[in-house]
Amino acid sequence: MTEAPASQPLMLFNSLTRQLEEFRPVHPGEARVYSCGPTVYNYPHIGNMRAYVFADTLGRTLSFKGYKLTHVINITDVGHLTDDADAGEDKMEKMAAEKAQSIWDIARHYTEAYWADVKALNIRQPAHWSIATDYVPQMIEFAKAIADKHCYELDGGLYFDTSTVTDYGALARAKTEDGEGRIEEVEGKRHAADFAIWRKTPAGETRQMEWDSPWGRGAPGWHLECSVMSEALLGFPFDIHTGGIDHREIHHPNEIAQNQAHSCTDASGARIWMHNNFLIERSGKMSKSAGEFLRLQLLIDKGYHPLAYRLMCLQAHYRSELEFSWEGLGAALTRLKRLVMGVASARQVTDKNPHGNVPDDIREGFDREISNDLGTPAALAIMEVMLGRSDLGSVRLSLLEEMDQIFGLDLVKLTRTDLRIRPRAATITEEEIEAALTRRKEARAAKDFATSDKLRDELTAAGVEVMDGDPLGWDWRLEA
Repeated sequence: MTEAPASQPLMLFNSLTRQLEEFRPVHPGEARVYSCGPTVYNYPHIGNMRAYVFADTLGRTLSFKGYKLTHVINITDVGHLTDDADAGEDKMEKMAAEKAQSIWDIARHYTEAYWADVKALNIRQPAHWSIATDYVPQMIEFAKAIADKHCYELDGGLYFDTSTVTDYGALARAKTEDGEGRIEEVEGKRHAADFAIWRKTPAGETRQMEWDSPWGRGAPGWHLECSVMSEALLGFPFDIHTGGIDHREIHHPNEIAQNQAHSCTDASGARIWMHNNFLIERSGKMSKSAGEFLRLQLLIDKGYHPLAYRLMCLQAHYRSELEFSWEGLGAALTRLKRLVMGVASARQVTDKNPHGNVPDDIREGFDREISNDLGTPAALAIMEVMLGRSDLGSVRLSLLEEMDQIFGLDLVKLTRTDLRIRPRAATITEEEIEAALTRRKEARAAKDFATSDKLRDELTAAGVEVMDGDPLGWDWRLEA
């Protein structure tokens, strides 16, 4: 194979400066990334999982570019209230009370459910899963280090004074975009934006998760956790901090304020802050408060392969809103099928390119799009065009494997059988379907169209869509 052209510089959109910046690692040859993980009080919905597909795509791109990646994703099992803006009940305590279960059992169950979704979406394992409750002693030490100059005590606990750091809220553009509007007033707070570093357990109450501290028995504030774990595992400053765009308004500005206070500089902790946009679902079923909400398992139960959802995410730029619909997911599944068929076709074609020559425009175009702030939509199109070029011969498979390092669709291994997910509601078996289709083909060959139509009607009644003449070569599909 010809030598690959020189890689283009990786340009990433920094939410802190609101502009594209060239990635220049703090430590030469390394990339250190921290991603805000889930609060494990409930199952993640598919909108939550978009954030981890994005973070995984970023990590894969950094690896593709030759950096030694250290990726950390945290698991929040304490401290996150029902409102991101320091109001309401502790999410974990609330769910444990509703389920009448140990908070530790709740955390374990939903952590494992999240990890199952991570695996199903082919998201790579990070270098570290940092569990918040494992770092409470370090959180107390961090708070002690900044308390004298940057904090004050109220009856409810220790609060951070946001006026003690420079340019608080710059990430959210709070002064011009009303980023502080969701913050609830707490009696005695010096400023509306001040937030809890440590929450005392109210007198007469006992929490399942609480620790002794200089400010009373209680639990850490949610914002403190990420500052402590990112510093402990990556060091300040590190390269990139990721999260959903909702974190840009309160959670991440509060992290930055803590980092500034702890480091005694204007540094934000991470050099680049990156945020994926929302997944929009018009019926309102994205919210966990809606009861039955859109989980990855629901998609699988309806017969959609989870990698179809991953592809759906990749089809939109991570900074764009992505609207979810069942039609859109079906289109993504069809596109995934076409890719799988393309790989199968590439394996069978006679090699017309024995020397493995790759036109520079293919690699250069792919690298250009990926280097432009993770331009996966255009990069996917380049891969599809490449896969359709029979003149490239067997080199297409090695090129596809190289490109799929970014996309994580597992295209070299994925098969038609893998993509045929059985909906949970289906009662007919695959063996019964195949047997009926065989009888139907025999009837059609014998011009017994009455029997052919009867078999088709029976399959339709059982929820099987018979796909005569499907250009992808799929004979049938089970309806959810």
